[in-house]
Amino acid sequence: MKKFIAAAALAAMLFPAASFAAMKTIAFPSDAPVASIAFPESWGPEETDTGIQATSDDDAIYISIDVAEGEGTDKAVDEVIAFLEKNGVSIDPATQKQSEDTINGMKMANFDWSGKDKDGPVSIGLSLVSPKPNKLLLITYWGTKGEQEKHAETLGQIITSLKPAN
Repeated sequence: MKKFIAAAALAAMLFPAASFAAMKTIAFPSDAPVASIAFPESWGPEETDTGIQATSDDDAIYISIDVAEGEGTDKAVDEVIAFLEKNGVSIDPATQKQSEDTINGMKMANFDWSGKDKDGPVSIGLSLVSPKPNKLLLITYWGTKGEQEKHAETLGQIITSLKPAN
């Protein structure tokens, strides 16, 4: 039994390092980086016109980070909602929750909802982070309920890897 506990403890210590080793750090936008973030390579992270996006290898989670200049919070939320609707995601406004956090020295405002997409119930999130004056990062997330939970550790690694560019 002691060998089993020791092996489990060792595996728990090594697991985060092993999963983090498969991550790819990307500075974005590539022509004038504002921030960097790490994604698992299996999520196929790719640069977009306004930032970066990735989807979990099982399609349970979509996450994007867009760079905006000097936009207010209301306009940013409206743009994200329009993007989600265009992609077949409906938000239940009655489920909105708001919170604040700090990540790597940056203040983060979070908006969370429940909703639906073509596959059924989803969790939806929007976080606003300012890595530099007059720059706003819009982190859009949606994940399939019942499937997204298995990605919790990876999502934690992704979000905690977000840093302002030097």
